[in-house]
Amino acid sequence: MKMGLLKTSAFDFELPVQLIAQHPPKERGQSRLLVIDRKNRSIEHRMVQDLPLILEKGTLMVFNNSRVRKARLFGHSEKSGARAEFLLLSRKNDYTWQVMVNRARRCRTGSRYLFADKLSGEITGEDGEYRLLKFDNPIDDTWLDIHGHVPLPPYIKRRSSKEDSERYQTVYAREYGSAAAPTAGLHFSAELLGELERAGVESAFITLHVGPGTFLPVRSENVEDHKMHEESYYIDEEAAGKIEKARADGRKILAVGTTSLRTLESACQVGRITPTDGTTSIFIYPGYEFKAVSALFTNFHTPGSTLLMLVSAFAGRDFILEAYREAIKESYKFFSYGDACLIL
Repeated sequence: MKMGLLKTSAFDFELPVQLIAQHPPKERGQSRLLVIDRKNRSIEHRMVQDLPLILEKGTLMVFNNSRVRKARLFGHSEKSGARAEFLLLSRKNDYTWQVMVNRARRCRTGSRYLFADKLSGEITGEDGEYRLLKFDNPIDDTWLDIHGHVPLPPYIKRRSSKEDSERYQTVYAREYGSAAAPTAGLHFSAELLGELERAGVESAFITLHVGPGTFLPVRSENVEDHKMHEESYYIDEEAAGKIEKARADGRKILAVGTTSLRTLESACQVGRITPTDGTTSIFIYPGYEFKAVSALFTNFHTPGSTLLMLVSAFAGRDFILEAYREAIKESYKFFSYGDACLIL
């Protein structure tokens, strides 16, 4: 497709609001699974718990083990008492964080806020379209676990609960740093991971800390004009070795989630995957040639999003939109706590 002709509007679709999942399923793995076969252009209805029966023996599943911070903080203006909501994106130093703020125009440089535990902070400047918030005392993930809130996405129209503290986190989460969950991984229980291993499916764990690059909407008319924000990632020696061995053997590499896929494709730009500690702003949309990933397990994505563009690059825009229409017809649940699809 010629550059400049790919419109953001081409990735829109109508979704009944009742299909947006507001709560996780009762148990991990009990969600529905839409299996999308690119080669045969077929669609099949299964369950996530069927994965050990569906996947080929020898498949390497690559999971993102980033851990979600309780990165949502509520503060009150020291001057007016007005309530403000902050999403901590990344730590700049012991005291200062890059933050997203609701009603950002009101949060000018010099504005001071009071938070839980008698903590105070001041907006010290801007960092692109974000703000810099300097706390009077350092805070860490232990403090956030006590005083922060789960950063549920805005399409979940309820307050976070104790249930979300567990369920908006993968069972294999290890490395703190994400401002949103790598939601494809939410489907996997320890039991399902064990069943996959017994079925001859191998696992590898990498890290990409989810930030605005993953979840910000596309506001440009032309897809190519959208700029992704950088996100940090890490691939250790063990994971790199497993991935390269699977590639050499000609086995399927199945990315669990778009964040795992973007990490692998970023790391493979030089032709092979090596232990890496870096950042990526890779933007994948139709026309992209995949270098590392041969299958994808993912949730259903929001209209006009970079994630919908990514899966459209992987399986074809028309075929993906056809699959989404089928999912809507069959009342699949969408987005973070919704059902899943497997693209083979």
